[in-house]
Amino acid sequence: MQEISKHILVVDDDTRLRSLLQRYLREQGYLVTAAKDANEAEMFLEKYIFDILIVDIMMPKINGLDFLKGLRGRGNTVPVILLTAMGEAADRISGLEIGADDYIAKPFEPKELILRINNILRRTSQAKEIAVKLNFHGISYDIDKGELKDENGKIVHITPVERLLLSLFGKNIGEVHTREELAEILGVGENLRTVDVQITRLRKKIEKDTKNPRYLQTVRGKGYMLISD
Repeated sequence: MQEISKHILVVDDDTRLRSLLQRYLREQGYLVTAAKDANEAEMFLEKYIFDILIVDIMMPKINGLDFLKGLRGRGNTVPVILLTAMGEAADRISGLEIGADDYIAKPFEPKELILRINNILRRTSQAKEIAVKLNFHGISYDIDKGELKDENGKIVHITPVERLLLSLFGKNIGEVHTREELAEILGVGENLRTVDVQITRLRKKIEKDTKNPRYLQTVRGKGYMLISD
């Protein structure tokens, strides 16, 4: 299973394919957000930090090539894999010229997509060896490794869901995440109570006083927010 800290944005107007990709990538251990079009993708890009984007070229209004062109025009260098129709060589060439990192023709084998994702993430991680750590009164969390350690440097066991939450919050320090957003990302549908339960469990591992949390805070009427030392 891949490190759960890697956050992927899937942009595709095909509801069925978007859902299938979201489910499959989550099963591989990735954190996944899905957008139905370029406009929704832009909203997510303003809120979250992504490790890689999977973008369909054939979308209404703003197609994948124009979306990528705008992304690169703003200086955003996040890796992008384009989904293209079989035989559309011109689109593939245009995409690579604009700044796509790779492409894959539909229909494709999910395993091939995973291999392409892994190759790109491996290259980017080698080019950018930056260890991002969060600190909570001596307790530390390494986002890159997905490891939580106590004051003595001993690894603290955390569940995949807790690791996912720490990585998501950690990449967006000080940002408020609504319960609905977290439920969608965790894949629990509309079960907001599950989100609350997971937050409570995570607090027990990073807070000294869970009744008065200092780091994983509740923002009344909005959601949850993480701060770090």
